[in-house]
Amino acid sequence: QVQLVESGRGLVQAGDSLRLSCSASGWTFSEYAMAWFRQVPGKEREIVGAVKRRPDPPYFIDSVKGRFAIVRDNAENMVYLQMNDLNPEDSGVYYCAVRRSIGYAMVPQEYEYWGEGTRVGVSS
Repeated sequence: QVQLVESGRGLVQAGDSLRLSCSASGWTFSEYAMAWFRQVPGKEREIVGAVKRRPDPPYFIDSVKGRFAIVRDNAENMVYLQMNDLNPEDSGVYYCAVRRSIGYAMVPQEYEYWGEGTRVGVSS
């Protein structure tokens, strides 16, 4: 059974850093693409960043480029989202997701497995 569990929720101030963790189990972790999505009330879930199965450079949306990083630890079945220089627009519920494919996709419908989400709040 595929299972994803996020952790690292928090309420921080603008300019702070936060690291989210996603623990994965139930499949061969290294075989699939993984992504982090974000959702705020009244808006659709949007992708923040993603990594392919292979160790290619990760993808990030423009608003977080240079501030966010994704680290994938296949040996530990973990993927991390390091968020630096946070601003209020980064607030939301963050989800990690798995796509049973080599490559990532931009839309949530392409991902088969999801964590429960972890909340991040950034105050100005």
